[in-house]
Amino acid sequence: MARLGVLLFLVQIVLAVCALISCLSAEEDQIRSLPRIAWVLIILFFPLVGSIAWFVAGRKPNSGERKGWPGGTGTAQRQQPRPVAPDDDPEFLSSMQDRAKQQDQELFQRWEEDLRRREDDLRRRDGEPPREEDRPEV
Repeated sequence: MARLGVLLFLVQIVLAVCALISCLSAEEDQIRSLPRIAWVLIILFFPLVGSIAWFVAGRKPNSGERKGWPGGTGTAQRQQPRPVAPDDDPEFLSSMQDRAKQQDQELFQRWEEDLRRREDDLRRRDGEPPREEDRPEV
């Protein structure tokens, strides 16, 4: 008989802890009848009755929408699209490719200008006239 009493006591404590956690984590618009602090005090002072009262009358029933685990596959409809990681976003990837192409073109132009400048410097040093395409137009 003592084991049954201990078991019922443990069930009452577990129920009170669950009710307390549920009450403290509920949004303000999900709490009915009394303010949150009143529900917490009722659950603490009358664990069995307060816990049952919280689950029956203290919180609004779910609107048929079930929430899944965070990061898991729940059945709830997502109201806002999840942010996409940059490496999964096609627009971001295409912009990165465009930027890389533009940077490559700018780099090649600088190299080409540097190469022409060096060739002209070498020609001037050797006494050769500059190339036809490099001569300024008159």
